[in-house]
Amino acid sequence: MNAPHPAAMQREQLYRDMSPLNLTPLWEVLHALVPPQPTTPCVPALWNYGEVRPFLMRAGEAITAEEAVRRVLILENPALRGQSAITQSLYAGLQLILPGEVAPAHRHTQSALRFIVEGTGAYTAVDGERSTMRPGDFIITPSWTFHDHGSDADGPVVWLDGLDIPMVRFFDAGFAENAGAKTQAAARPDGTSFARFGHNMAPVRHESPYGATSPIFSYPYERSREALEQLECHAPVDAWDGVKLRYVNPLTGGWPMPTLGTFMQRLPAGFGGQPWRQTDGAVYSVVEGEGEVLVEHQGQQWRFAFGARDHFVVPSWHTARLSSATGCVLFSFSDRPVHQALGIHKEERLS
Repeated sequence: MNAPHPAAMQREQLYRDMSPLNLTPLWEVLHALVPPQPTTPCVPALWNYGEVRPFLMRAGEAITAEEAVRRVLILENPALRGQSAITQSLYAGLQLILPGEVAPAHRHTQSALRFIVEGTGAYTAVDGERSTMRPGDFIITPSWTFHDHGSDADGPVVWLDGLDIPMVRFFDAGFAENAGAKTQAAARPDGTSFARFGHNMAPVRHESPYGATSPIFSYPYERSREALEQLECHAPVDAWDGVKLRYVNPLTGGWPMPTLGTFMQRLPAGFGGQPWRQTDGAVYSVVEGEGEVLVEHQGQQWRFAFGARDHFVVPSWHTARLSSATGCVLFSFSDRPVHQALGIHKEERLS
């Protein structure tokens, strides 16, 4: 057996001697710290709503919304089990509220979105203004605003929660506070924020009430769907995205939240999309219709057929291709605003 090379022995001794001082050599880990391309541990995954829903209903029998504070089943990435994360920067979960229940008021530094999946008649209240929930609506809870949820519906209501919890955790910047009462007193009627800011107009004298976050709490699906239909009929269909729009902050034209970008798109009937990849991992909620997503990465391939109310995730720098024989509508969210703010966002549209 050959003796160890003197240089290797010298290096190993160096590492041992300096370790008590909490020093480590960059050259041993540089390839992992600065890789040639993103190397996320996350994997693509799909959650079939028909399989998930029975567990939501069982959770409704096992614990009340008040006991749970938030009765949510977390959508955990299969490669990040135990981390309460769907990507390394994003959290997603399905929340259930039953007739007459209240999820008590609290606030936190994490920004949150609600995308309504099933049921009509529940509400979320933000800073004293209620927003009624209807399937396909996109609702915002700005950072550090008191919010509670309740239901006047006749049946269960389910929505997708999307938050920047892992991102805020990374920065060690998380705070939370419970309100003194379970529900907030109504200070403004439903739709006030939309009346002030949602019609391409704004009050003459005002300041942005929630900083970098949109002053509109609710973006109704009815309006989003109408825009997609008009564009599908009268504008070119993109070969990668079909007809895709991003939600905006009406005061700035930018993203509705500083950490979460949100999108709505329609794949026309017979759509066979071209492949693309992007650095921001994205979470999808199927609003209506059926389709398929093909994801490829480093020689591996995942093919998911999806239907209404299903959810799936496409991780960072995984090549994806969307298709639909009958047509479908997809809502999605990602951490693109942060990528763009840091100047690190990259996207490739392949052929």
